[in-house]
Amino acid sequence: METPRALLVDEAQWLNGEVFEYFRYLWDEPATQLAIIFVGGAGCHTVLRRAPMLSSRVFIWQHFARHTPGVVIEVIRLFHPVWADADADADPDPDDITFADSHAVHGNVRARAQLTRPRPYRARSHRGRPRADRELLRWAFSRLA
Repeated sequence: METPRALLVDEAQWLNGEVFEYFRYLWDEPATQLAIIFVGGAGCHTVLRRAPMLSSRVFIWQHFARHTPGVVIEVIRLFHPVWADADADADPDPDDITFADSHAVHGNVRARAQLTRPRPYRARSHRGRPRADRELLRWAFSRLA
């Protein structure tokens, strides 16, 4: 017997019917022992529903909503050590996390990862700043790809 496998398909909203048909054949083949996980952004549910032979095989439809600002602060503290000590008297301040989220990151984990790179925090010492203030965060925002 084959080992069960999971296939994660990101950006599923960009796939076409031919690709979905291929996934359906893979899923239907008993020897594959395959679970397919489709992940996508806006419009993904609509695109998947347009492939009825595939969507009828979907076991769970799960919608994820944006985090509230309080949850963002809580989660981002766990995301990377540079954010771990975010409190009102520390560097960075939790308001900086909210500021970054509302002005540049917009809940995007990839953008948060880019912002978390050490570059903005090394830059503060080169610019003579004791902490990562708003001006430095704005500079870091301009470096986001």
